[in-house]
Amino acid sequence: MAGLQAGAPTPTDLTLHGQSRVLEIAFSDGASFRIPFELLRVCSPSAEVQGHGPGQETLQTGKREVDVVDLQQVGHYAVQPTFSDGHASGIYSWALLYELGSRQDELWADYLRRLAEAGVDRDAPMPARGGHGCSH
Repeated sequence: MAGLQAGAPTPTDLTLHGQSRVLEIAFSDGASFRIPFELLRVCSPSAEVQGHGPGQETLQTGKREVDVVDLQQVGHYAVQPTFSDGHASGIYSWALLYELGSRQDELWADYLRRLAEAGVDRDAPMPARGGHGCSH
């Protein structure tokens, strides 16, 4: 399949939980994760969040209450969520979802550290131009 490494885990189940705002995903290797929508949004692989090169990331804020309002499959290798704030350009490969799930504690800590370094509150409205996004 395009976009997958041979033998890489693939999803066996994927469920959006709107009330708790988490994506629950189970993989073929037995791993399963509950990834908060907020983490998905602040770590979006889109150019809008990640930029077009190192140092161009945009720190995301005000995403605690974000919902996933639509989820489209992209081929056999990814999904593309539409978030309640209108963001819809991130394509999340199975490998990226696995990484986000398995590293979420580390990614949360990194996100909170970046917020603190920028002197920005997690719930602050998005500024016109920010600092760093989520690092993978």
